[in-house]
This record gives sequence, C-alpha cells and structure tokens, in this order.
Amino acid sequence: MTPSGTTCPAVLEQIRQRSADPMRRVLFTGATLVTMDPALGVLHDADLLVEGDSITAVGSRLDRDGAVVVEASGTILTPGFVDTHRHAWQAQLRRIMPDVDDLGAYVRSTLAGHATVYRPEDMYVGTKLAALTAIDSGITCMLDFSHNSRTPEHSDAAVQGLLDTGIRGVHASMGPHFGDWDEQWPGDLARLKDTYFAGADQLLTLRLAALATDEIAGPALAYGTELARTAADLGIGVSVDAVFGTASSTAVLAWEKDGLLGPDLTLIHATGLTPQAWKAIGDSGTTVALAPTSDAQIGLETAIPAIDEALSVGVRPGLSIDVEVALASDMFTQMRSLHAIQRMRAVNAVHGTDQQPSRITSHDVLDFATLQGARTNGLVGVTGSLAPGKKADLLVLQAEDLNNMPLNDPIGTVVLGSDARNVSAVLINGEPRKWNGQVLDVNLPALRAQVAASRAYVLNASTV
Repeated sequence: MTPSGTTCPAVLEQIRQRSADPMRRVLFTGATLVTMDPALGVLHDADLLVEGDSITAVGSRLDRDGAVVVEASGTILTPGFVDTHRHAWQAQLRRIMPDVDDLGAYVRSTLAGHATVYRPEDMYVGTKLAALTAIDSGITCMLDFSHNSRTPEHSDAAVQGLLDTGIRGVHASMGPHFGDWDEQWPGDLARLKDTYFAGADQLLTLRLAALATDEIAGPALAYGTELARTAADLGIGVSVDAVFGTASSTAVLAWEKDGLLGPDLTLIHATGLTPQAWKAIGDSGTTVALAPTSDAQIGLETAIPAIDEALSVGVRPGLSIDVEVALASDMFTQMRSLHAIQRMRAVNAVHGTDQQPSRITSHDVLDFATLQGARTNGLVGVTGSLAPGKKADLLVLQAEDLNNMPLNDPIGTVVLGSDARNVSAVLINGEPRKWNGQVLDVNLPALRAQVAASRAYVLNASTV
C-alpha cells in the first residue's frame, strides 16, 4: 500500500470534505476486485469508481477526472458482508454464556431472564454496539432480529441504534417472549414504518419478525395468516426464527397450503426439517438464513447447519451471527465454520466407498456471505456485489499483511486467511465507516462507559 492509499488520513479528509456532493467521485485503483458478480468475477490490477452512494464502473484504468484517488495496490476489494439474523440488543451480554448446552438454557437465561428488565436505553446500547462491531469486521448490512420490543420506545431505541452507526440496517421487529410488555406489536409496525422507513432509498429497511411455532412463547408470536396479512398490508418482508425439526416442518407445509411461502419470507436456521418441508421451501423460492456456529455450538436440533438440504432444493442461503451471548461476532467465523463442517460431512458420507464427495467451495461461502445474504434480506438489487448500479458497500482488505501474503487465490484469502484486523476500510452507501483500520466517529471511552453501565443494570435487575 502506497502512502496515498487507504492508510493516508489526507485521502479520507478529501473524501469526507466532498461527501455533500451527490456525485462525488472516489476511484480505487490497482486493487484485486472480488466482485461476486457472476458476469464480472475476479479482476486483477483493476479500478472501481464510486460516484455519490453508488458504484458506477469497474475495470482497468478508469477515468480519474475529478475523483479522489485511493491507491489500492496490495489490497482486495470485496462486497461488504451481509448478516441475515442477529439479536443485536444482547451485545452488552456478549459471551456471558460461551458454553451454553442447548436452546432451553439460552431461553431461560436471556429471554426469560435478562430480556425482561431491558429499558429502551439498554436496547439502544446493545444495538449500537452490535452494529459498530459488525462494521469493524466488514459487515455492511445487518438484519437486527429485535425480539424485545416491550414498548414503542424500545423499538425506537433499537432503530436509533442502527441509525447512529451508519450501517445498512434491517430492523426486524417482534414482541418479547416473556415478561410484561405493552402488547403494541404488531400494531406498532405501521407507526415505525411511517416514522423511520417512509423513504424508498434509505439505509434502513423494516421487516416483521416472528417465530415458527407456538412452542416457545405461545401463538401470538407464531407466523401464520394474520402476521402474513400484516406484513403484506405494510409491504414488508418477514423473517421467521427458530425454524427447527418436526413441528416447524409441519408449519412449513401449512404455510405452503395457505400460500404464505415465497421470496419475501426468510426461514432462519431451518435445521432438522423434513424432505417434504424442504421441497416446499425450494419450490416457493422462500429464502433461508443459516447460522452455522449457532447450530453446531449450541446444539440446535441436529446441530448440523442445513447447507446440503438447502442446496439440494436450489436454495442458496444467507449466513448469520445469531446470539453474541454465546457466539462469535464476525462473518469470517461463519464462513470458515460452514466451509469446514460441510466438507467434513461430505467426505464422511462417502468414506469407504468409491463415491466422490460433493463439497462446497470457498467461493460458495463467500457468495452466501455477500450476494445471497443480500437476497435473503430483500436487498439483492441494492448490495451484495461490486457491480455498476449497486450501492457502494465495500471492504478494502490488506492482502500483504503478515497473515495474508503472498496473495495467491483472492477468494481463498478472503475466506480462509483474513479477519477483522485486515479490514483497513469499509464504505457503506459510499461513506467511509472504517479507515486505516479504525471505525470512524466513535467515542470509545464514552461507549465503554455506556456499555458497562447498561450491563451492570441488566445483571443487577434480573433474577438470572
């Protein structure tokens, strides 16, 4: 990286000084572009032009006229990662139960315990911390499955937490599982939409969140015809969590019968489903969000991420983080875990026979973490690839850092070699959110104090 590249504060200052210009031009030059666009592929020693909030050109030796030039040799440019499901409000409790053994223990501790004492300010702090952490590790779009909406103020605080970070956020709103609440959900979704999501071209979008069945928290939170009608009336998508096993398989078939499956619906986990349920998912174009470390580490249903089942019916899933109370926060971990688990299963399945294993590739998991994640979040026309017309949500990864050099296979380097320390810059909607390895516009001492105070309150107020 030359002194005029992403390590140079003067370049950042030039970009930010011109941010008010709707057609401000920023040209990244000399990079390896992992576009994740099927028609463009990987481009070596290439340029990428950002005008305003969008990518307008990729190629070689693009016109520099009027552009802030970022010398990016020795780097890889990729689309920002897309997280399709994270319970962001829990971030101040991250890794509080790293060895949780099953879903029941998590439900009793976090949802029936800590969640019940959350104030709006705790929702804000947790959501903001999760979103900033996502940006730091290269996640530019995050679906916040916000299932602790106890009052309208709790929802407002969660949305504000996303807004204040500059992330491309998806606020998926659901009422809480247990404890006292205003029972304003799902009726409050109309107010939320009018207040925060009225624009057609904005960073935040809204979805309805629900559970697959009434097993955990009763029928009010379970997806079905009434919640589907609410979402359709508002013109928003639906994300359904806790899609596990026989009961959820029965629910999927019921949704198929009622015409409730389709591309605007995302099923999260989808672990241990029957072949009949998977056929219905594939036939309808319903999207799926896998949570590789959640399934395997916590032991959800079969404990095996349902990647083979999804691919067998033509579904290319998105990936997600899930619960930071027990799991890693970054997409690199999800990609590597899924890559290793699926390939292990594939070889094991044919061991001792003359059959060839059917293994996914590093390109597959990067596709799941970018373009397919965007599709799953309902934003495939907006983000997920480096192509003209897409919003400028991108990462600059240092390919010549100690853990990455020399650069041989760019996609392999992103998936298997890189981590958050190599993410030198992050742009979201054309705006720098991380530069020279530092997340921008964050008062870390103040944030630490807020996080510590919120954690102390929650732990002292709850009975867990």
